[in-house]
Amino acid sequence: MTIVSARDFRANQGKYFSMVNSGEHVILKSREGSFRLVPVTPSDSVSENTQSIAEDLRGALRELKEVIAGKKQLNTLDKLINEL
Repeated sequence: MTIVSARDFRANQGKYFSMVNSGEHVILKSREGSFRLVPVTPSDSVSENTQSIAEDLRGALRELKEVIAGKKQLNTLDKLINEL
């Protein structure tokens, strides 16, 4: 197991990520606490959820820009409820 300070980690991130990828345990100690570095595995759904959220946000941003430009009108609460 390797324990590193936040400063050392920032200066040598690649080195510590390589160590973790090869199976070594790396602990990062900082003022905020101690953290163990672990690689993301295929069973982690982080990237899938992030992509879905990003797509939803892009769609909402496009819709907002259309409303601001006067190309689209916002639905009233009654219309939104009726859509459900």
